[in-house]
Amino acid sequence: RIISGLKETGVPIINFSTGTSTLLDSVAKAGGDVISFDWRINIDDAWNKIGHDRSIQGNLDPTLLFAPIPIIRERVHDIMKRVSGCPGHIFNLGHGILQHTPVDHVKAVVDMVHEYQHE
Repeated sequence: RIISGLKETGVPIINFSTGTSTLLDSVAKAGGDVISFDWRINIDDAWNKIGHDRSIQGNLDPTLLFAPIPIIRERVHDIMKRVSGCPGHIFNLGHGILQHTPVDHVKAVVDMVHEYQHE
């Protein structure tokens, strides 16, 4: 009901949930212009359940930001490759940034996404 009421305003709605991989069908039915989800679900499976008629946001595991840069790059590129050719993906963490996350790793992820070349 909340999302339905907000739709009338014309403001884009991001439906964010975490820990709801088994409820993704229900989250998608609840509505939203963008469906955001966490790292616990494969991005391909999520988009297939949500449908390609709207955008998705996600889904890098925030704990990965503590890993060495080459491992982070591998996962970022994996996500980017999976969504290549699918319009409407917003790269994001699958949840918020954790306390003590190395700032240089966060900056590196932003650079990786901006510099990614579709293969």
